[in-house]
Amino acid sequence: MANSLDDSNLDDESFNLTGISGTNFWFDQGFTQLVHLFAVIIVAVLFLMSWVILSEALPAIKQFGLGFLWGKDWDTGNKIFGALPYIYGTLVSSAIAILFAIPVGMAVSLVTSENFLPTSLRTILAFVVELIAAIPSVIIGLWGIFVFIPVLEPLQKWLASTFKWIPLFNTEDPSGTNMLTAGVILAIMILPTMAAISRDVLMAIPKELRSASMALGGTRWETIFRVLLPSAFSGIVSAAMLALGRALGETMAVTMVIGNSAQISASLLDPAYTIPSLLANEFAEAEPGLHIGALSYLGLILFALTLAVNIGAVLLVKWVGRKNQ
Repeated sequence: MANSLDDSNLDDESFNLTGISGTNFWFDQGFTQLVHLFAVIIVAVLFLMSWVILSEALPAIKQFGLGFLWGKDWDTGNKIFGALPYIYGTLVSSAIAILFAIPVGMAVSLVTSENFLPTSLRTILAFVVELIAAIPSVIIGLWGIFVFIPVLEPLQKWLASTFKWIPLFNTEDPSGTNMLTAGVILAIMILPTMAAISRDVLMAIPKELRSASMALGGTRWETIFRVLLPSAFSGIVSAAMLALGRALGETMAVTMVIGNSAQISASLLDPAYTIPSLLANEFAEAEPGLHIGALSYLGLILFALTLAVNIGAVLLVKWVGRKNQ
């Protein structure tokens, strides 16, 4: 009888401390309701933002429909608007940025999370990288104009003269303000996000995994590439998606170095244009009606692109998780 009573007590849900929701305490109830309220407010604000942008974009949606997505002309005088050059510039510049930021960010996160360097030096390096996030984008844009472009321009001219048979560098005389420059500037801006989050994820991995791998004969690099990185994959993907979201929406720094030319060119050394840059340049002076509607339509497209990137990241993490199981 005693044993059965003990078993019933052990099976009782109230015995599980993690299963207690705190409903017996008014403070816990209030805190739970407050958290739920904040969650509802965030969702409501998101839907409100979407509704406002959609309402402003309705004139352009009715006028151009889905043809706006592949239209190439942008003539405010004749009320002809197309989004394809700006979508292309946004996607390509962000892709260049993430291609540079992922390997460099991973290298920084590994150096600052593993014991390759003394602890004091690792801390200083991590702080300096994260400090880049505190620099205003306008300052980075000015740095790009006066410092980075003069350094990068000779390299771009060499690429154009040496590899002009490659479409990516098929530009007669690169000026320095082009797609490649914007992509590298974006990579510098999103590097702190990629490096800091990846570092935190790697440091959260139990040290027992490292010790077990090395005890089985694995080298340091085998442990990193076969144990640590697969274990931290979901966190690293999240860091990359946050960085990509920052790159998709960056405005001022890109506007100052990309050249602001609405064209679709395979060459990375040609000027280009992005959706945030166009919004920054034209929204303040846009006329009510179709012009405002077209700009709002672009904002709606940018919102959809960011949402699609995040949904894709979630699906990728789930797919890899199922595959590892």
